[in-house]
Amino acid sequence: MSIISRLFLGLLLASALLSFASGGNAHGAEPKVTQVSPVVRDGKLEIDADIEFGLNDQLRDAAQRGVPLYFTADLTITRERWWWFDASLVDTSRTWRIVYNALTRQWRAGVGELSFPVASLDDAMGVVRHIRNWPVADAAEFDAGVLYGGQLRLRLDTSMLPRPFQVNALNSSSWVQATPWTDFSFVLSDKEKDPS
Repeated sequence: MSIISRLFLGLLLASALLSFASGGNAHGAEPKVTQVSPVVRDGKLEIDADIEFGLNDQLRDAAQRGVPLYFTADLTITRERWWWFDASLVDTSRTWRIVYNALTRQWRAGVGELSFPVASLDDAMGVVRHIRNWPVADAAEFDAGVLYGGQLRLRLDTSMLPRPFQVNALNSSSWVQATPWTDFSFVLSDKEKDPS
């Protein structure tokens, strides 16, 4: 075997090993919803949730270059009906925006137009991963002692990205990140409905 053939084979083997090593690092653990807690506060049904959701290297790189990332949580709550389809009581979503300003070297995270400074990308993702005090409906719309079912998921919302990145997202699986729908159920007590 000639020296050129050996060199080519060595480079091929090294690139294959590097692609395997970076592939595991790039995707990490699969995103998933670990906990959903419906809670009544001040007459409102609010959702608290914890989610495992990591960013791969391509998304981290894009965020560090100033590309805003949008994450949307989708929520549905239904009540079972024996005589027809389940009654849909809540069908809503909430979107978080994470952006890095290269001029001020500052990360910002928030919902809608409201955002606040955070120390790092990981701190910004902590806001998205730990949903707290999300008001989704009036508690008066729910009956005490009735079983309600719900589903929650979190996804990288590529529809809100700048146009060139939307095209890139269509062609790359790195930009398709979402948790599967996670089922949960709850029953409100009379005390939760009327704490007075």
